[in-house]
Amino acid sequence: MTKIIAFQGKAGAYSDIASRTVFPRAKTLPCPSFLDAFEALKQGRADLAMIPVDNSIAGRVADIHYLLPRYDFHFVAEHFLPIDHCLLGVAGAKISGIRRVLSHTHALPQCRQIIRRHKWEQIVTGDTAGAAERVARENDSTQAAIASAMTADIYGLKILQRDIADEDSNITRFIALSRQPQNVKPVKGTAYMTSVIFSVRNISAALYKALGGFATNGVNMLKLESYMPGGSFAATLFYAEVEGHARDPHLAAALDELRFFATDIRVVGSYRQDPARQRLKKTK
Repeated sequence: MTKIIAFQGKAGAYSDIASRTVFPRAKTLPCPSFLDAFEALKQGRADLAMIPVDNSIAGRVADIHYLLPRYDFHFVAEHFLPIDHCLLGVAGAKISGIRRVLSHTHALPQCRQIIRRHKWEQIVTGDTAGAAERVARENDSTQAAIASAMTADIYGLKILQRDIADEDSNITRFIALSRQPQNVKPVKGTAYMTSVIFSVRNISAALYKALGGFATNGVNMLKLESYMPGGSFAATLFYAEVEGHARDPHLAAALDELRFFATDIRVVGSYRQDPARQRLKKTK
């Protein structure tokens, strides 16, 4: 049976491209918001959800980290997608005539230099593809969208300029979510990531003690982020990403130690590293 993948945005959004790249045989389900994509997965209207979590220029996608602890979903795959922002306009539009530029709240800061150089007014839209759809619909030659080249074909726009981001290395990391965990035995020689959510009490050295097991067991932690759940300043929720599979002896031992000092521990998933992760390491 063909899988359905929910994503935030309209057809041609970068989340749509990521979905089609990782799961080429699946059908994609556009959703107006991240919440709608999460709800589509929860209600069974989708089998998976493809969600952006980080961008190499703009940083983390805040909405996603707010939603993750509130849903009992599991990470099953990651994908690093190179972002090639294009400036798109209607037929007859020229860069010299553009007055307003439309795009997602994360895409606009990734293209600050060209926006500042031309003194364009910035208009935030729900997603990059939605910006392209609006520019096409309003048919105003003074407006342009920052979006993917795919959206130019979908919405009948022309590419005024390619690769307009401030930095050459503009990459967004996506995570595929599932209602069911991926209980797959780790394959020897395959690199994995494991994501964990946990809480610590608001006491001295609580976080230091909670993380000690990762250090003593030689587990490399690549990300640690904190949140204040429920508007409380008395307890902190943490999201961590470490190298390895939860069934690896060294990581299993680290998680056992974590349970002595942390509460509400949830292993969100162990999933194969995108090969791009290793390539990016070598370029730094």
